[in-house]
Amino acid sequence: MAGYEITDVPSVELSDSEQELLDSIGADSIQSELMAEAIISVDERDEVLGPISKISAHRDAGSYHRAFSVLLFDSKNRLLLQRRADDKVTFPGVWANSCCSHPLHSESELIEENALGVKNAAIRKLEQELGISPTTLSTNDFHFMTKMRYSARMNETWIERELDHILVAQIDVELKPNSNEVSEVAWVSYEELEEMLLEEEPSNGSIAPWFRCIAARIMTEEWWNAAGDAAALAEIADEKIHDMGDATHMPPEAIGAGLNISVLEVKPLVEQRIMSSLMSSRHERLASAMTHLIHGGGKRLRATLPWLVGKAVGDSHSGMLDVGAAIETVHNFTLVHDDIMDDDDIRRGRNAVHIEFDLPTAINAGDAMLAIAFERLVQAEGLEAEDVAALVNRIAWMVRRVSEGQQMDIEFEDELAVSEEDYIEMIEGKTAVMFLTCAEIGARMAGADQDTIDCMADWGLAVGLCFQLMDDLIDVLSDSNVLGKPAGSDVAQGKRTLMVIHALAQPDSDDKTTLLAALGKGEEADAQSIEAALQALGNLGSIEYAKQRAVEYHAKAHACLDRIPQGPAMRALRELTDFQLKRIN
Repeated sequence: MAGYEITDVPSVELSDSEQELLDSIGADSIQSELMAEAIISVDERDEVLGPISKISAHRDAGSYHRAFSVLLFDSKNRLLLQRRADDKVTFPGVWANSCCSHPLHSESELIEENALGVKNAAIRKLEQELGISPTTLSTNDFHFMTKMRYSARMNETWIERELDHILVAQIDVELKPNSNEVSEVAWVSYEELEEMLLEEEPSNGSIAPWFRCIAARIMTEEWWNAAGDAAALAEIADEKIHDMGDATHMPPEAIGAGLNISVLEVKPLVEQRIMSSLMSSRHERLASAMTHLIHGGGKRLRATLPWLVGKAVGDSHSGMLDVGAAIETVHNFTLVHDDIMDDDDIRRGRNAVHIEFDLPTAINAGDAMLAIAFERLVQAEGLEAEDVAALVNRIAWMVRRVSEGQQMDIEFEDELAVSEEDYIEMIEGKTAVMFLTCAEIGARMAGADQDTIDCMADWGLAVGLCFQLMDDLIDVLSDSNVLGKPAGSDVAQGKRTLMVIHALAQPDSDDKTTLLAALGKGEEADAQSIEAALQALGNLGSIEYAKQRAVEYHAKAHACLDRIPQGPAMRALRELTDFQLKRIN
């Protein structure tokens, strides 16, 4: 096709691993060349970040990039659909809108005035894909309607993450489809497209997730009626970015990603929200203290959990990332104060905030972080005004429960007679309630029914309890380099973990005496006495008992997930349920 012979296509040289990946899936030379094209990397607001290769934008976690979708009508008011060729790297064989692709990071396709860049790109791709001669088209034929932001995963490796510019044109054209791009075309009426959208088991190929978002959630019958009327189209066009969230569940053949990739998809978006909120302080030292632990990294499981749950049980949207950022800020506020109360000098392999700065600054930073978390919360996108009060109330309840759990933890250090029930109540507040709240709010914001919301809250609670039990176990089973703090520090501080509670309930013995010799001794407990105390916990059967209890909560969490319809996003939740347990197995 002539379109493949243009000489000004910017490209990025593929790495050996990228070429090997394309070879492994049988991509031909043309598709490999297309995956090297330099397209336009953008942020969530469609602000240009720079060039990015097409393969980088679509591989693994992917990256937001600019795209366009053409809705081409003929004079009979029928919409042209194309079925993507089986040679396509992403979403082969699915039905899509007339033409969907990416503007290049080139001078002519970066023009934003009057959407001229995406219109130039549309003319180029209409020739490449459908053989429509550029001489029969003009940018004036295309009418910009709106934008949408969405993600849609095909499988573990390939994903679409696009800021899609939607264009409408009504032109009678001669088609010469390129078989490397398009396997089939069809002209459909409004009623025929509605039938395709409602078909539960498509007999002739499924519908691409981005086109389903356009056709079912954005494009109305009004668009069809206005297709040939520039003034009418202008009247219904808008400058919005419609948030479609994650649309992976739409194609029946989609395969979800595991936990790591699923977190990486949105982790940078959540961290950007956290950093922008914390850095908004007018005081540089305070801002530095608030962001100190954030710069130290972290898994961001709590931060991404509302999104992960939301897309598993309903419709996801960016407001879930705002809420996740707020909860992660609360979590980091508790860590700042925890390190002060526990007299811990190290957190995530770096100085605790009160060590890096000073004690008053650390306390002040924690207080400010709590306030900023609620600022982020009430500004969350996609929330109806009437929902804000309930959400604020629930997060406030979570903060209170965390504080109660922390207070119990403090008081337990001076008590020998702490029961297992007391311990479970303490860790429910200190740790598990955050998982419960993230899961419950994610399900609620996704529009799930009450049974599903309750089920996901139960799942979050079970995961959180398992998580804290495993965290206690990791403290006695891992070395200091892995922990980022001294191994056995919980024993030295006198923490009443389930292992310690179980051990103290055993008959008097040499092992129990050895444990008591180090328990709560702080700096007086040397490395040798701590190591002996950890050995004593094993000899008393306390480590194995804690493992058994963790396994029980792990099984309960999976039982909750068994009650939920099993879509592609469920894979990440299953892996999150297994996450801590795998660390010691």
